Amino acid sequence: MSSKESKNFIELIIESDLAEGKFPEGIKTRFPPEPNGYLHIGHAKSIVLNFGLTQKYKGTTNLRFDDTNPETESTEYVESIKRDIKWLGYDWEEREYYTSDYFDQLYDFATKLIRGGLAYVDDSNTETIQSQKGAVGQAGTESPYRNRSVEENLDLFERMKAGEFQEGSRVLRAKIDMASPNMHMRDPVIYRIKRMPHHRTGSRWNIYPMYDFAHGQSDSIEEITHSLCTLEFENHRPLYNWLIEKLGIYPSRQIEFARLNLNYTVMSKRKLLLLVQKGLVSGWDDPRMPTISGMRNRGYSPASIRAFCERVGIAKRDNVIDMSLLEFCVREDLNKIADRRMAVLDPVKLIIENYPEGQEEWLPAENNPEDDSAGSRELPFSKELYIEREDFMEDPPKKFFRLAPGRNVRLKHAYILHCTGFERDEKGRLTEVRATYYPDSRSGSDISGIKAKGTLHWVSAKHAAEGVVHMYDRLFKVPEPLADKNVDFLEYFNEESHRIIKGVKLEPSLTEAQSLQPFQFLRKGYFVRNTIEHNGLPVFNMTVGLRDSWKK
Repeated sequence: MSSKESKNFIELIIESDLAEGKFPEGIKTRFPPEPNGYLHIGHAKSIVLNFGLTQKYKGTTNLRFDDTNPETESTEYVESIKRDIKWLGYDWEEREYYTSDYFDQLYDFATKLIRGGLAYVDDSNTETIQSQKGAVGQAGTESPYRNRSVEENLDLFERMKAGEFQEGSRVLRAKIDMASPNMHMRDPVIYRIKRMPHHRTGSRWNIYPMYDFAHGQSDSIEEITHSLCTLEFENHRPLYNWLIEKLGIYPSRQIEFARLNLNYTVMSKRKLLLLVQKGLVSGWDDPRMPTISGMRNRGYSPASIRAFCERVGIAKRDNVIDMSLLEFCVREDLNKIADRRMAVLDPVKLIIENYPEGQEEWLPAENNPEDDSAGSRELPFSKELYIEREDFMEDPPKKFFRLAPGRNVRLKHAYILHCTGFERDEKGRLTEVRATYYPDSRSGSDISGIKAKGTLHWVSAKHAAEGVVHMYDRLFKVPEPLADKNVDFLEYFNEESHRIIKGVKLEPSLTEAQSLQPFQFLRKGYFVRNTIEHNGLPVFNMTVGLRDSWKK
């Protein structure tokens, strides 16, 4: 976040607070994920915001796992979250916390509310409690258990903790206002019974705090100065403030901002989990997924994701961001850091008729024209090459500047060719292209009279390595798969979003590529070496094309 850029409203609030001397020891933010799934690009925006603010201003950022629901949480998710944050380039140092660290203190907070006549044990079931809340513009009705004595409530709550009661038989509710225009203030449930082991505390607890009770109090325990939440928590803020006031604890200030919505995908962990469970994707880290781990496997760089989050900015109103902006940021960063290589995805044999039989050359080629320090490599060249099938046409249109009978074309880093002929099989499929070359037309030479408008990539047939390429498309067929509430979003899943290409011809240096190393395949796009192989062959995932092909 450059100082030259206009400041967002959160930065203005922080600067005002600091100018008033409110936080002489610095501001404190936190990133509070629930460990019930993998982080996605929406979480990346929050990570960049929270850690970025405390880098820009004097302060620290805590990592706190809001682990209050053992039914959906696991250590796998905890470890994936930590891995993703570090990969993005942020470090919480020793400040790793868990809401489960505060279970004893939260329990004490709850008993304090009971003793103050501000909470009660309710024997009503979930459906009854929901109906008691009424509707917007219509007051709710009080529970018949609302006026239990303090002594009875303390006894029942202690027995809930001891495991005497079954799940769903009792809850603890805050006693606030059943006529409040804010539905969250109508005696919300703050504790429920769950007879389920927790991934950190085991079977010690039979009751767990609700998110709305634990979240604000955890911020207070950690003395978070600026508690940054997305807009869906705006209506929850009065409840958080009420609890802080009644408990007399540190008043963390909650500030809401617009969440990140991206088209052609979904930002709900529950819905992403459904894709995984139904086998529509290979896992949370499938390269089509909007998860950070999926984007890492796709070949997105940490810098490009950070740049995207900063370009999107911080606003007070929700909107949907075009996927092409994210891909632009990815392309912009990879252009600077990705070495260039040649790979032929749909190969056809090209025979240079006048090239000496058995001869081969090693031709110099720059690794990255955007980075002089990237150096160069040598490419093998021989009589027989592979080129893309689409780079030849028998009867081309006027603006086709690739190979055609009687036309010239330049081979990247090599010679100019003149097409002399071609062969097709009995089904009409192109099997061979023939050409002659100009021996004095090596790349970089100044040969008068020889012209070629087009430049092709190629691979020496004798030296080519074979590989596999995974091509990816949009995860959904429509920009907003959740827009129509009457249609199951899975109906919009794009069955063509993953395509595997075998028999790809690679320049030999690509066999030495490291896992997740990015490359620009000339004229094809950006690719990354997959973490796995296919029958012993290297696999590359397509990251993004060389240009935006989605806007028509």
